[in-house]
Amino acid sequence: MTRVSLFNSPLLLGFDHFERVLDRISKTSAEGYPPYNIEQIGEAGLRITLAVAGFSMDTLEVAIEDNQLIIRGRQGDDDASRVFLHRGIAARQFQRGFVLAEGIEVKGATLDNGLLHIDLQRPPAETRLRTIKIETASGQTGAEMIDVAAGNR
Repeated sequence: MTRVSLFNSPLLLGFDHFERVLDRISKTSAEGYPPYNIEQIGEAGLRITLAVAGFSMDTLEVAIEDNQLIIRGRQGDDDASRVFLHRGIAARQFQRGFVLAEGIEVKGATLDNGLLHIDLQRPPAETRLRTIKIETASGQTGAEMIDVAAGNR
């Protein structure tokens, strides 16, 4: 199998204008939190992985709104009794969105060792061949309509 770069193939996995969508995502997510990866899984699969250390299943939400995949993280208030000498671990809310191309389905999400994996899949493309009936002005038909994909006549 030949490896294809995401940035060289705008039609990868059936994503319409995938390259432009990635550009739009990178421009709208200038903050960069939480960091994420997008990887190809098989021929029709895609996985988005977000680094969400410190978040639990109860504080994360994955939703589809219109044609966008929205991931939200909400941290509770800090315990006032804790005194930090240095605080380098981000403990903040976030929302990250990804525009989904038409036909892309979210198959599931898993949280494993501080990484949230969201699996996407393009449904198989159906090639359909149809023969259209030709009618005369008097209503007589010439050819019969055939639906090759379904095998029906």
